[in-house]
Amino acid sequence: MPKSKFRINPHSLEYEEVKLSWRERFKKAVYYTLALSAFAVVGLFVAYIYFPSPKELMLKRENRQYKLQFELLSKKVEDLNAVLADLEDRDDNIYRTIFEAEPIPKEKRLAGIGGADRYSDLEGYENSKTIIETAKKIDLLGRRMYIQSKSFDKIYKMAKNKEKMLASIPAIQPISNKNLKRIASGFGYRIHPVYKTWKMHTGMDFTAPIGTPIYATGDGVVIKPKSRMSGYGKVVVVDHGYGYKTLYAHCSKIIVRPGQKVKRGQIIGYVGNTGISTGPHVHYEVLKNDRPVNPVNYFYQDLSPEEYEKVIEISSRANQSMS
Repeated sequence: MPKSKFRINPHSLEYEEVKLSWRERFKKAVYYTLALSAFAVVGLFVAYIYFPSPKELMLKRENRQYKLQFELLSKKVEDLNAVLADLEDRDDNIYRTIFEAEPIPKEKRLAGIGGADRYSDLEGYENSKTIIETAKKIDLLGRRMYIQSKSFDKIYKMAKNKEKMLASIPAIQPISNKNLKRIASGFGYRIHPVYKTWKMHTGMDFTAPIGTPIYATGDGVVIKPKSRMSGYGKVVVVDHGYGYKTLYAHCSKIIVRPGQKVKRGQIIGYVGNTGISTGPHVHYEVLKNDRPVNPVNYFYQDLSPEEYEKVIEISSRANQSMS
């Protein structure tokens, strides 16, 4: 039962019960309601700030788990990167070297994937930076794996053609030179026999009597020599494929024609003294991707290690070329 309130009547000096009008009672009810509501709001605010709800606790646990999983995923990506880097290194420095293929440029392997807004849908989250960095690593890893897969496809094709390739690469001396006394001048700067100045000698000179057989040093196809080679006299050029060509100059006679296929050891012409020459010899060149390289590196099939060392020593002497 609600307690009644009394007050003293100053005229009768008696206690009288205080009776509130309905408006006063309404105002009082509104006042208490507002006070309770304000108290409830403050309590809820404090509880929201300092006491997370079960749902929030669950979400925080999930976020911590996601963050941990992303860190583990990033670590796995780094491990895969290390494995792939090892495969790329072997590919460039072992497999491609064996098959005379150029290494894949590093900038091509590590080229990024374009598009500034490629990861825009991953922005705006608490862990956006971690997510985006991991996504970039995975995309780059996928691209590198694709390039490596294509490289292995190419190496597989080269391996299937290895026998043909090994038969095509120049591997013997262009004339019979068992006693190693035919080498007159090597690759590099030599004194020109006519101009008497130091000039780059782009091949090796082998002396021999006129009419000595000249052999193709690898399988290939005879092609037409380039123009402006009059100083070389009669010339045979063989395209061996795989980026290799060989040139045989100052011939007295040529017995093959452009378009004809030749085998290693097949006679293609005879030693002569045509063009600018100071004596009977064959000027022999090896070209890789149309650039002259030292022919001494391509005599590995018909020389023993000791003979090869001797050939290197003879060809490195600074002397006068014959053409």
